Amino acid sequence: MNAVQIRSAERALSAGTWLIVTGAMLYSILTVTPLAAAHTPDRWDWTAPILPLVVDAAVVIVVRLDAVLARLGGDGGRWPIALRWMTGCMTLALNTADSALKKDLVGVAVHAVAPLLLIVTAETGLAYRRAITAAVLALEAKQQAEREARERAAIERQEEAARRAREEREHAAMLAREQREHEAALAREQAEREERQWREEREARERAEAAEREIRERREREREQREQERLRREQQAQQQAEAEQRERAEQAARERAALLARGPAESKLPEEEARRIVAAAFEAGLSVRQAVELCGWSVGWVSARYAEHRDPAAGARAELAIAGQ
Repeated sequence: MNAVQIRSAERALSAGTWLIVTGAMLYSILTVTPLAAAHTPDRWDWTAPILPLVVDAAVVIVVRLDAVLARLGGDGGRWPIALRWMTGCMTLALNTADSALKKDLVGVAVHAVAPLLLIVTAETGLAYRRAITAAVLALEAKQQAEREARERAAIERQEEAARRAREEREHAAMLAREQREHEAALAREQAEREERQWREEREARERAEAAEREIRERREREREQREQERLRREQQAQQQAEAEQRERAEQAARERAALLARGPAESKLPEEEARRIVAAAFEAGLSVRQAVELCGWSVGWVSARYAEHRDPAAGARAELAIAGQ
């Protein structure tokens, strides 16, 4: 049963209780007023309805306060019970007194219905209200427990969610840190590889440049050596040529001196020897006459030989002229 059903039951109980109380009060006023008027002086007959109203008012107070106490789960003690039963008994006695004085048992039974119904209704309503209050308290306690359980569950879920979120954040942070460390390691490895490659390339370039420089230097040294060798050979050849030339010149000078030292020829010398003597005389700067004396040949022939030494073509022409003569 939920709270709506409990409130509906309370409204039905309250409506039924007040309906019975109102009916019993009206019936009691109508029944008790003639009895009170019959036993009251005539000039006070108008006070006859006061007694049932007072008794019924006590009944209303008892029913209302019992309902409030029962709803609050309280207990008024013995006095509410005494008032409830006293008002019930007074109502029963007042309603059945007239029939009882007349010894009318049927009337007693008929007039006892409303008071008895009021008494039983008050007790039953009180029991119902206490039961409903207990049920409401139990329901509220259950609902409170459920709310607390839901709150605890919500708090636990929140804590679990927070814990999971914290773990996920920590895991994500750890993954991010590992990723950063991995990327940093890769970057370092890449940098080291690039640096090593750059260093190797630089060393290779340096080795290549050194090798090329060494080759150039070796080639330059070889070229210089070849050039020096060539110069040395040329110098040696030149020196040798000069030596040979000097030697030939010295030998020629010796031969020329030897030829010239022979003095004037006594007779015409052989042509080959005469030619050598004329050549030596020409080189020594002797005159044609002196050369003629040395070789014994004619002036024309010696002149032709001098002309050959000065100009080979002119010498040939002089030779032809001599032959023509």
